[in-house]
Amino acid sequence: MFAAIFKAKVGDQDEQYRQTVVRMRELAFERYGCLDFITVTEGDQEIAISYWENEDSIRQWHQDAEHAEAQRQGRNRWYSAYEVEIVEIKRRYRYPADN
Repeated sequence: MFAAIFKAKVGDQDEQYRQTVVRMRELAFERYGCLDFITVTEGDQEIAISYWENEDSIRQWHQDAEHAEAQRQGRNRWYSAYEVEIVEIKRRYRYPADN
């Protein structure tokens, strides 16, 4: 399993931003097999973590034309800076444990 970690310093988050976020989540789940997608914003900091079965799915999602346009809008309008990390999850456990 892999995770894409998106960390950003946010600017003006208008209605188009909110609609784009909803669409990007839909796209990730429906077209590219995203397993989970969590986003938290605190002050001017945002972090989004998406979970994927494999790295190729992340790559395909990143290269999607709609996602590329959202990235362009993000750079031009909604974020003053961002960073993306792709990590492989080596171990995972939960409480309570799955039976």
